[in-house]
Amino acid sequence: MKAGMRWIRAALVLACLVSAVAPQLRAEEITIAAAADLSFALTGLAHSFTAQTGADVKLSFGSSGNLYSQIQNGAPFDLFFSADSEYPKRLAGTGQIDPSSLRPYAVGHLVLWVPKSLGLDPQKLKMDLLTRPEVKRIAIANPQHAPYGRAAMAALEHFGLKDEVAPKLVTGENISQAAQFVQSGNAQAGLIALSLALSPAMKDAGKYWELPADSYPELQQVVGIVANSKHKPAAQAFVNYVTSPEARGILQQYGFGTPQP
Repeated sequence: MKAGMRWIRAALVLACLVSAVAPQLRAEEITIAAAADLSFALTGLAHSFTAQTGADVKLSFGSSGNLYSQIQNGAPFDLFFSADSEYPKRLAGTGQIDPSSLRPYAVGHLVLWVPKSLGLDPQKLKMDLLTRPEVKRIAIANPQHAPYGRAAMAALEHFGLKDEVAPKLVTGENISQAAQFVQSGNAQAGLIALSLALSPAMKDAGKYWELPADSYPELQQVVGIVANSKHKPAAQAFVNYVTSPEARGILQQYGFGTPQP
């Protein structure tokens, strides 16, 4: 009951927040490049924002590195929600993102997820689960351009498993694809985002163990407004919306942490 009341209160406060700027945004349309771990959380927030303001929000999800490259090459995005801070800072350094617009909006968390059908308990076995003979393949995001992939490799090294499980690793183009690999049975285990483990498709289909925060670099996620955006007022309104205390409370429902000031 209390959780339901918190959701109602958050919805009411968010409605007031966005309705204050709604008249100016009715004809606006913003296009957002967003890290794949936001597939569920940001979609819900975007729908709420559109319902209250009339501004259309188009979302394009992918690995942060690939989205970074697209913005480098002039892709017409208005906002970049990265799964780390490094890619937005690089774009700010080259003038392709407005440096003053950079805002941390969430902290991502890495989990070990397995389907229930595997019959192994990650809460008990923790990372030793990856060495079990039942686990033939382990899904991770591509560490070349996905922050969660780099976090997964760092965690494997932290636990001394990097070389032992290297032959088992299969990489998805982004963290969402890595989650699909293990969800579909193409891999028996995955190091994926908590936000995806809590998604409707996965939360009842498997079990997960959240890796200790000190086992991989912090995934502080940062948003920035693309310098060439033609819809900066609407983009800034959406950033303000997503980084409000109430919206961050909703992000927490999807497993995201709140960044430190």
